[in-house]
Parts: sequence; C-alpha cells; structure tokens
Amino acid sequence: MPITGQRVVRRTLGRRLTRLRVACGKSRREVAEAKLGISEPTLHRIETGKVPVTAANVRALCWLYGADQSITDALAELALGTSQQEWWDSSPVIPDWFKLYVGLEASASQISTYYGEVMPGELQTEQYALAVFEAEKPADAEAAHRHVKLRMQRQKTLFTRTPAPRIVTVLGEDVLTRSVGGKAVLDAQVEHLRRVAKLDSVDIRVLPFSVGAHAAMAGAFRILDFDDPDDPNTVYLESHIGALYLEEPREIDEYRRIFALVRDASVPLDAFR
Repeated sequence: MPITGQRVVRRTLGRRLTRLRVACGKSRREVAEAKLGISEPTLHRIETGKVPVTAANVRALCWLYGADQSITDALAELALGTSQQEWWDSSPVIPDWFKLYVGLEASASQISTYYGEVMPGELQTEQYALAVFEAEKPADAEAAHRHVKLRMQRQKTLFTRTPAPRIVTVLGEDVLTRSVGGKAVLDAQVEHLRRVAKLDSVDIRVLPFSVGAHAAMAGAFRILDFDDPDDPNTVYLESHIGALYLEEPREIDEYRRIFALVRDASVPLDAFR
C-alpha cells in the first residue's frame, strides 16, 4: 500500500531513522555533536515526524549510522515526500491535529470504528453533515458549508482508493434514531448507509439499546491498521479541540479487545429492525 501525504511520510521516515540511530548505539546528543549541522532539537523533530527532511540530511545521518547504500538511497528518496502536499495539507479549514488523521486514513489498510451517538464523518450524507456542523453554532456562518465540502472530498478520497481499505464500523442504535437535521435528513442518511454497507470492503453493524451496558461506553474511537510494518497501527481519539494518537502495543491491544466486545454484541445493519 503506497504511503500517502507528507505527514505520514515524515512519520515513517522518522521511525526508520530512529531505529538506525538506536541500532548503532548513538544518543541524539551524540548525533548533534557529530557536526552534521543537525541540532538535537532538530533531530527530535525529524524523528517524531514534525518537519520536512532534506535528502542531504538523510544521507548524512545514514553515513553516521553506518547504513548501507541501498537503505541510504531508499530513505533519501522517502525524504522527497516529506514536503509534498495532499489536498488536506493546504486547507485552512482542517485543523492541524486532524490533518495527520486524514493522512493516516489515506494509507490505512483497515479502519475499525465505534461511534455511539453520531454518524462517522466518512459515512455522512451532505445534509446530515451540515446539520452536525451547524449544531455547533460556528461564529462564521459559512464555516459549516466549508467543512461539509471538505468532508465530502475526504469521503471521495477514501472510497475511491485502490485497493479499497477494509472499513468495519459499529454504530450505537442512537446513531440511527437521533433526528439529526429532521426526519427526512435522517431517513436519507440511513438509506445512504444501507447502500454503502453493500460494498464488499465495508461492514456496518449496530449495537442495539437492548444490549444495555457495553464495553465502549467511554466513547467513540478508531483503530487504524497498516500493511507497512514501518507505519505502526494507531488508535485515534478525538475531542472538540484536539486528538490523541495512541501507538503503544498495549494501548492498541486494549482497544482491539473493546472493539471485539462491541462487535460481538452488535448485529449486521441489514438485520437491524
């Protein structure tokens, strides 16, 4: 699966360079003292995927770490992608903390999602999305329309990918009954959901009210899986003002356990009602 988006490329390159540094037993301070023109703070930003990286700096680091020519060439080529922009990178409407998620979504092989109260953005109709954004009463009256336009672009990017990512979604029954935008908007949204659920790459399930207490009552979350071993699987948790990206294996395992529990308690969309 190709890596897409500068933020994902930076993340991948940073991890590979970190592994090379650790393997040769050097600290960040020792790298800075090697007089490569890369300070310790800059190296930290490179390794954590925060900044674009030049091919020259990559080659210098690879030389210091004793990497062979094939690895050096591959990482130098990867560096070229750290400054290439995708459609979401230049958008002033999308907050920086969400741009990373869009980049990750664009290269994930599977996206497993639990939402208990609102339809996930990638499954929303235009009118449903508009009702969601307008409910936040933005100060800029046109902001909701700009957000909806970008959400539709994100959907197009996701559902036209080749190969298609596997999408497994568990929705709380409240998502299918809350009258977002009014009855007509909700009815159209549910019909859209049923059409999307027919895609071979999509599995949409519903967690009925009758289940009672369930494992995911703490809130919505997403698990993103990647085929590339250099791009770690990630749990994404979103709030109104930012997002949390979890990558530790124990964190991923716990969210997989929670997702498995709610998935097992759910029913297929076509079997609901």
